[in-house]
Amino acid sequence: MNGIVWQRSSFCGGGGNNCVEIAELLDGIAIRDSVYPDRVMAVGRSTLSAFIRHVRADEGNA
Repeated sequence: MNGIVWQRSSFCGGGGNNCVEIAELLDGIAIRDSVYPDRVMAVGRSTLSAFIRHVRADEGNA
């Protein structure tokens, strides 16, 4: 997955190396942990959107 432009989460404070990073692919989204940049998970946009909606809906139940 060379040549991909990775974007760090806005919650990644201080430029540390323990961040969630995402990149746009032609057919989905790539996600990785900056601690392990070679371990990449690719998901479809609709799958990621559904996951984010679920997490946001459950925020008050933690």
